Amino acid sequence: MNILIVDDIHHLLLERLDQAGITYNYQPNFSRTDSEDVIGQYSGLIIRSKFQVDQAFLNKATNLQFIARPGAGMDNIDEAYAAKKGIRLFSANDGNKDAVGEHMIGMLLTLMNNLNRAHREVCNGQWRREENRGYELKGRTVALIGYGHNGQAMAKKLAGFEVNVIAYDKYKTGFSDAYAKEVSMEEVVRQADILSFHIPLTRETKGMVDDEYLFHFRKPIFFLMGARGAITNVPSVLKAIDQGKILGAAFDVLPIEKFPALSQADWYTDLISRDNVLLSPHVAGWTFDSYQKLSDIIAEKVVEFYEKR
Repeated sequence: MNILIVDDIHHLLLERLDQAGITYNYQPNFSRTDSEDVIGQYSGLIIRSKFQVDQAFLNKATNLQFIARPGAGMDNIDEAYAAKKGIRLFSANDGNKDAVGEHMIGMLLTLMNNLNRAHREVCNGQWRREENRGYELKGRTVALIGYGHNGQAMAKKLAGFEVNVIAYDKYKTGFSDAYAKEVSMEEVVRQADILSFHIPLTRETKGMVDDEYLFHFRKPIFFLMGARGAITNVPSVLKAIDQGKILGAAFDVLPIEKFPALSQADWYTDLISRDNVLLSPHVAGWTFDSYQKLSDIIAEKVVEFYEKR
């Protein structure tokens, strides 16, 4: 039994495999072509987001028994086709939930208090107090779309801010707890002051946040997108900002990521020109701490898989 590892991973995962006597080939610099050339020799694949594990790739993986991804979700893997071929899939959905929750709250507080703009202005010799007056979080209603690992972690971290947390999850019921109240989407659009997304990218959620979706919100909102970029139609968010329906928007993920492709998007120049838009390069779940947690969770699942054989 042998595993091909094609992405940078925490040394803890390698150590756990060594301890269990599981052999592996650690090739973090492998390209898709490199991987395709040898994948037929391996029973396991560990990958983060380096390339798409699609039908063409899986057809070359004639001996593959599992794919493990040290991250949340399996967006770059054709899950249905892998299942058809009998390939098990392992992810670490709860490994970066605390990192995501803290990052998105940090982005929210930065937006609500104009911190980025105020910092730039002070550095440029401007001392504008009135223009940088902010909003307090206390007493506001935060609506979470999705109440899985990340949504729950976000709700727990918001508890100390004395906010009202409501959550909508299309695929769960009866999940109200000490940190969030389950509500309908109708209640979300009526009550929300802050809207934060914690759902996977699926055929159903791709492009979900569009003009029609945002039209229904009754109050001006702060918009947080730390889930998957393709859920959002960015021009719709920019339009809602112009209309005063969105007071500020924070994106850790975008429909197009990395350069030069991002800079070539027709909405990019408009997006970065806004003082009330905050961007980070898909790092919310990628802390030094989560890097270790994700590898630890995947190591446990892989070792267990081999032990049960």
